[in-house]
Amino acid sequence: MAKAKTNAKTNAKKGKAAAGGAAKPTEMFLVSSKVKSILKDAGCNTAGDALEGLNSYVGWLIHQAAKRAAENGRKTVRAHDFMIF
Repeated sequence: MAKAKTNAKTNAKKGKAAAGGAAKPTEMFLVSSKVKSILKDAGCNTAGDALEGLNSYVGWLIHQAAKRAAENGRKTVRAHDFMIF
């Protein structure tokens, strides 16, 4: 049991899902203090996993925009590649 727990911790540190799912972004794309400030100004608290969730979503948006640009024969990602309809 201790071995499985250690592997889960190691995988989590490497940014990999413990159950073998999709890998989480290992790099933070957000400025945590700015996000927390906006949420605080809106009268909200920030949960410990909120920034990780938002960061994962931003990473997904970046990948989708890159994919959309490539599908349109471009190497340059433009603002409209991030638009979700």
